[in-house]
Amino acid sequence: MRNDLVKFGVIGGSGVYGIHGARVVAEHQIETAFGAPSDKVFELQPDAGNGDRFYFVPRHGIGHRLLPSEINYRANILALKQMGVTHVLSVSAVGILADGIHPGDLVIPDQFFDRTKGVRESTFFGGGVVGHVSFGTPFCPVFSGITAKVAAAQGTVHVGGTYVCMEGPQFSTKAESIFYREQLKATVVGMTGLPEAKLAREAGLHYAMLALATDYDCWNESEGEVSAAAVVAVVRSNVAKANRVILDLAANVSAQPHRAAPPHPCSCASATSHAVMTDPSHISASARERLRGIIS
Repeated sequence: MRNDLVKFGVIGGSGVYGIHGARVVAEHQIETAFGAPSDKVFELQPDAGNGDRFYFVPRHGIGHRLLPSEINYRANILALKQMGVTHVLSVSAVGILADGIHPGDLVIPDQFFDRTKGVRESTFFGGGVVGHVSFGTPFCPVFSGITAKVAAAQGTVHVGGTYVCMEGPQFSTKAESIFYREQLKATVVGMTGLPEAKLAREAGLHYAMLALATDYDCWNESEGEVSAAAVVAVVRSNVAKANRVILDLAANVSAQPHRAAPPHPCSCASATSHAVMTDPSHISASARERLRGIIS
């Protein structure tokens, strides 16, 4: 990130289909080498003050049309990359697994456990180009830290913990929920964090998550089983918090075109610098075009 411009982007999950407090100044209909994103990329300007413009993609599409497994994660990430976005905030509704977290709380996870079923395209590589990126630290630690500080103004924030990504669209069985909680010692469970974070790393983006705790999954028998109606009710109450965090981050992270980014002490932006294993002489022109912006 040294000497690069900073541009802020948001991928909004369940309940977050627009950003209150910001107006749409442009709508970008983007086609990527991996297809179309979930919806248009909306370019937004905060209503208050002279805040910087930022970019927004509704993960499930306007109207919530796409199942977690139907989302074109590659296109969503690449569309933001093509708009020049450098920092991506994932806003995601999650179920609670760990003690001490309550519906309405905010969580900034720092690890993943993948329980998806392999039906999601999870890499830009393939088709004649082999690449492996480091994913031991799946979230940008610097951007996550900034997000945590900004979110603290909105109420209880839990920093760190493991996000279990399940396939869905069904919620967990009780046996699964207890396993995640007691054996994995996981913190929250959701359906959309992966492969989104993996692709953000391959794209060299600084990726953090603002997880909105909505329910106790189904391990907590005193609360009853989770339902979509209950989730939606809590998500709606959390939208205002999420909006304020997004607008504050837009002011803290984004930059006007003339302003250079400060040194960024993480390796997110250079994740693919040594990732490609394929001999350059064996990479076709079409593959290079497909991966333009991912590999040099």
